[in-house]
Amino acid sequence: MDAKRLTGVNASSLKYDLLTALSVAGLHQDGRHQISLSRLTLLITARYNWRLDEFCVGQRDLARMWNVTERTVKREIKYWLEARLVICKRRGVRGRVGAYRLNYPEIYRQSEPYWAAVGPDFQERMGETHPVQQSKVVAVDFRGKASPPAAEPPETEMQAAPATWRAACQRMKGLHPAHYHNWIGSLRFGCDDGECIMLYASNQFVAHYVQTHLIEIIMEAVEATLGPRRRIAVRVSG
Repeated sequence: MDAKRLTGVNASSLKYDLLTALSVAGLHQDGRHQISLSRLTLLITARYNWRLDEFCVGQRDLARMWNVTERTVKREIKYWLEARLVICKRRGVRGRVGAYRLNYPEIYRQSEPYWAAVGPDFQERMGETHPVQQSKVVAVDFRGKASPPAAEPPETEMQAAPATWRAACQRMKGLHPAHYHNWIGSLRFGCDDGECIMLYASNQFVAHYVQTHLIEIIMEAVEATLGPRRRIAVRVSG
């Protein structure tokens, strides 16, 4: 889901639907999940920064809000991360409060089996706003009509990439198959120095399109599988 939609026209109804999805998913599962999603729903309602698409709340404040200990807060955030309901944008280190954002595709995926319990109108709205289906895909053949569309990197080249990047690619392929097939899948992995992941495109047009239209998809997959990173750069091969 484009975070801009949650601060623009009809943003209130989208937020209510998101909170409803979390609530119904929690109430249809075991007690541990019910409590966890209830706490997440309260946090979102009270303290989520929709403009920045993140929550950045200290453990002491959360403990007071939930009437629990700070140790419980740490366990809860870890639980959300492992369930991939939230993604860490910035780790909390040296007294700095960590920042996290909602993982919209995963929230939709986990709550989808329970949408019908709310009602057909809710199920229809959620299907229309599903982040995996939201954007249209532009497919372009850069090498002429007689040539096949851009292919993914050779299997040997993909195997040579780090396992973490391969995991990110599998996530993108599953969540955004059309985008991955037509654009992202053709990128070559360059390097990862811990601060920047370098990717290479076959030409400047592909590099520019990915950087301006699809970078959020790549960032989401990278953050979900590798952890928070500073940036992703797309350059032209050679």
